[in-house]
Amino acid sequence: MIVSKLKQTILIAEDDERTRTALVKSLEAADYIVIAAADGQAALQCFQTASDIIDLVVLDVMMPKLDGFQVCQRLRATSNVPIIMATVLGSSSDRVTGLEIGANDYIVKPFSTKELIARIRSILRRAARRQEHVSGVVHRSAIEIGQFVIDSSTRRAYIEGHNLRLTEIEFRLIELLASRPGHIFSRGDILEALWGYDANSAADTKTVDVHISRLRIKLNETTHNPKYIVTIRGRGYMFLVQR
Repeated sequence: MIVSKLKQTILIAEDDERTRTALVKSLEAADYIVIAAADGQAALQCFQTASDIIDLVVLDVMMPKLDGFQVCQRLRATSNVPIIMATVLGSSSDRVTGLEIGANDYIVKPFSTKELIARIRSILRRAARRQEHVSGVVHRSAIEIGQFVIDSSTRRAYIEGHNLRLTEIEFRLIELLASRPGHIFSRGDILEALWGYDANSAADTKTVDVHISRLRIKLNETTHNPKYIVTIRGRGYMFLVQR
């Protein structure tokens, strides 16, 4: 089947048939193409088959086979597609969990389809603006800073020739920081650059801290003994200028 990219495509993963049917009808009425999955495993299979045309994913958290958090983690290992988590779990800890693993937004059930569509449009607008910005920037195929090398063509980073084996999000994070050594990136800057997401709360910015912590482990450094990434208290993060 050939899908025209004049319309944007949304992947919906929802195990409740009535809810799934209602979402599909509402999104199609809003002029989106919709691919629907009834469980987490089916959602992954749909994405793997049609990843080149899917513009955004809406994941229910409580699904059989694979839950929404697991699906989100697997998608984030290979893709930067915008993700909205939908769940009846409304606590701040659940929101933090979703953002930590790379979700762009979090909507609590029951929600109106108008609210969901508004969020989808907002996220897709941000993604489009970010893509326009990226398209206007000349990227180097490789960044070399001392013994640190980032190869954008292969999406790999090395220290003294050792492959750090970064996830896609970790790679994009270190690529962003290393693109401007000595420049301080706020958590809001990082959220916008990597996820197209505005920082509205401490829960939003915590996801940046979590990914920085995981990246530091692979860089074999700590907050108190930074080799590459330094925390600027109250401001954000900076890639150290190597001397």
